[in-house]
Amino acid sequence: MTLPALGTRPAPRRRTARASRGRRLAGLLFLLPLFTVNILVIAGPAVMSVFYSFTDWDGLNAPGFVGLDNYVRLAGDDSFRTALRNNLLWTVFFLTVPMGMGLLGAYLLTRIRRGQLLFRLLFFVPYVVATVVSASIWRQLLNPSVGIGGVLGDFGVPWAADINALGDGDLALGAIALINNWQWWGFLMLLFLAAMRSVDPSLYEAARLDGAGRWREFWHITLPGIRPTFVFLFLMTIIWSFLVFDYVYILTQGGPGGATEVLSTLLYRSAFTEQQAGYGSAIGVVLALISATAVTGYLVLRRRAGWDV
Repeated sequence: MTLPALGTRPAPRRRTARASRGRRLAGLLFLLPLFTVNILVIAGPAVMSVFYSFTDWDGLNAPGFVGLDNYVRLAGDDSFRTALRNNLLWTVFFLTVPMGMGLLGAYLLTRIRRGQLLFRLLFFVPYVVATVVSASIWRQLLNPSVGIGGVLGDFGVPWAADINALGDGDLALGAIALINNWQWWGFLMLLFLAAMRSVDPSLYEAARLDGAGRWREFWHITLPGIRPTFVFLFLMTIIWSFLVFDYVYILTQGGPGGATEVLSTLLYRSAFTEQQAGYGSAIGVVLALISATAVTGYLVLRRRAGWDV
């Protein structure tokens, strides 16, 4: 039997190493287009936005460096404070009403044996309707002349015709939130339903044998079983609430009198209407910091609690 010379490796091992390097290189080459797109579309504009937030750029001419002036201006801007307050109110609403409706709807659907698919479709349909379409429909429905109020006025409810939900500063933000909730809560319900269906049924059987009622089953089995999904949606709801733009802009464009102004519409108006792109970039950086804070808090909480998502 002839032994291989000292310091040499068998040829098959060298071929295996070359094949492994070739596979890694092929994988990197396949990822290169995606990496390039992310650099050009996400990372590049993000870095430029941070840079422009320290300038007085108008979106057309060369930017001039102004340091922290835009951020100092934000601290004293009444429109920014109003928009931030509206975003906070929006977040509180969507962390309670849609989340509660989604949880309740999902739990009730788990008790339905027949026709569950029909209910799931009916509740999910609003989510797939284009925002422009649903906003236009709701604008007509809330029109005090030809909408629901006008119809009720014709049927002997005169005070209903006097309600202009989108034109009243005290009602407009709540009306838009309800419209958005009409489209949104069914999506949350389906996600909660999918999480509930993955909970071990034997846990419910054991709870019933111990005499637990529906409420105790929900509190001690269902909620802990869907906790990763619940916490993740809680986090994403915070982020999405601060990024809300479409319904507000389509229905009121931040009016009346700034009553529905949110940070996204303020950013859009500053950058594209008032040609203060540097100031709008500063608002965008603040939005990014809020989202980063929410994500960081979620990761810290997940690590400390030992949650496995």
